[in-house]
Amino acid sequence: MVDDEGHVLEVVPRARMRAENLRHRAVFILVTASDGRVLVHRRSSTKDVWPGWWDLAVGGVVAAGEGWDQAARRELAEEVGLDDVEPEWVGVGRYDDDKVRLVAHVYRLVHDGPFRFLDGEVVEARFVSASELRELVSTQPFLPDSRALVLPLVE
Repeated sequence: MVDDEGHVLEVVPRARMRAENLRHRAVFILVTASDGRVLVHRRSSTKDVWPGWWDLAVGGVVAAGEGWDQAARRELAEEVGLDDVEPEWVGVGRYDDDKVRLVAHVYRLVHDGPFRFLDGEVVEARFVSASELRELVSTQPFLPDSRALVLPLVE
């Protein structure tokens, strides 16, 4: 649980953080191909929030005692199988709704693949152009936090 600036106030179990919608730390990494296409993916139906929805960022909750950059590298390894990459820090953002309250560090990574989806969190992924992304965002359910924090980097 963190304050509005992302400073840790208390370490709580993830289940409590979700149940009480406590503000927490998260990382978002926009992955693009060298030609500018954006990697989008659909989340597994077992995710605790927004199961089966599309996302335009790799990322997730920062663990207790974990640094922002460390969390970004861990999420890239877990979700898309990228080890030994160094995402570029872009900035800080906040997002609040009735399901999620977070302070995020946002990153960018240019990588053409290959990707490995080993942990089961991603069930479908592909690169899309800017026009394809606009179409997907307007017709499919996309995570609202990544729409708010990451989509402006693409537009």
